Amino acid sequence: MQNPTKPSLPLNAPALHAIALAALLLAGSGAHAADDVYPALSFSGFGSLGVVHSDYDQADFTSNILKGDGAGGSHNWAANLDSRLGGQLGVKFDKQWSAVVQLGVEQRYDSSYRPQVEWANVKYQATPDLALRVGRIALPIFLAADYRKIGYAYPWARTPNEVYGGVPITNSDGADIAYRWQAGRVKHTTQAFFGRTDVYLTKTTNVKARHLAGITHTAEWGPATVRVSAFTTVLDLNIVRELFDGFRKFGPAGATIADKYDVVDKRTSGFAVGLNYDPGKWFLMAEAGRISTPAFLGDTLGMYASAGYRSGNFTPYLSYSQNRVLSQLSDPGLLLAGLPPPYAYAAAQLNGNLNVLLTSISSQTNLAAGVRWDFRPDMALKLQYEHLTPRDGTRGTLINTLPGFVSGRSVNVTSAVLDFVF
Repeated sequence: MQNPTKPSLPLNAPALHAIALAALLLAGSGAHAADDVYPALSFSGFGSLGVVHSDYDQADFTSNILKGDGAGGSHNWAANLDSRLGGQLGVKFDKQWSAVVQLGVEQRYDSSYRPQVEWANVKYQATPDLALRVGRIALPIFLAADYRKIGYAYPWARTPNEVYGGVPITNSDGADIAYRWQAGRVKHTTQAFFGRTDVYLTKTTNVKARHLAGITHTAEWGPATVRVSAFTTVLDLNIVRELFDGFRKFGPAGATIADKYDVVDKRTSGFAVGLNYDPGKWFLMAEAGRISTPAFLGDTLGMYASAGYRSGNFTPYLSYSQNRVLSQLSDPGLLLAGLPPPYAYAAAQLNGNLNVLLTSISSQTNLAAGVRWDFRPDMALKLQYEHLTPRDGTRGTLINTLPGFVSGRSVNVTSAVLDFVF
């Protein structure tokens, strides 16, 4: 059951129309359902057009680590980070059965723009409060999970990467069950999910998450929404497999290092909690999440807090976010003493590449300020400035670092995004 938290929008007449559009988009139910005319079809769409500038030319700022490049080292200005187009087709067969398919186009890891299926599921509304779905379903981990791809539904240029970047996977193939219930004035939704996902990166690399299972509980009391989630999965990532194959050539010592850091059938677990308080004139959102993988991905903790004030069609906002690494960021690697020179050189290269890999785990702070302008009922223009600083010798959330990259050097990022629904 799609159960998005309330989008942060100005509560004027055009915005109420926009909320209705967004609700139709997310629910996947036809406008004629109230007339009991079946099957009822609906189509809705969404998109974003954005440009990003970074003042640092030794790395790329990106909105997601599953992007191919970004702004900074590859391009001073980049239009691929936030730009996307999506459409959703819903059909309601009767009062109990419905289906939805959502397609989207945006830049992928290999820099291509092949369309991808974000959602494709069948829903059975067993009772007014109990629903089951089977197919491709949005992962309900974060507050904005149900509309993570729909920039119009949240106040910022993009969801805070320090938290949402910890789980770049946005859907799974499987099933879920959601139950709504009420205790006093508090409305509750408890949702359990199980599935798997396979994210294509290149012709030879991908991310596989098997035995993906979790539970999410959302509580709503007036203008306040709280969501708590926990999940676990078995992860396989072959993007740096050649490095660990090299370690294994050095016998048991190298195999021990490879088994420790390679992402092969590694049990990953995560926990997240979020709060959205939105009485109408202003809003406050905060989330925190911890992801733990016994591999080079490590153990990370991310959090953010954001607040905004609505004045007419304008919503200025501030955000502070950070993430940090709770696991080790370096390893001595193979012992070089006693190795013949050619082998010692090869082992030293492997050790150096391993430590570069370990510093790819993000530790970063980010201060952002922006303004959202709802100049039309179905369009919003956002301008956002970010001052981010990678910490602890890591590259933070930056990618494609060049030889001149220095951790601890602040990066200034400016974004302009036009979000729309139709």
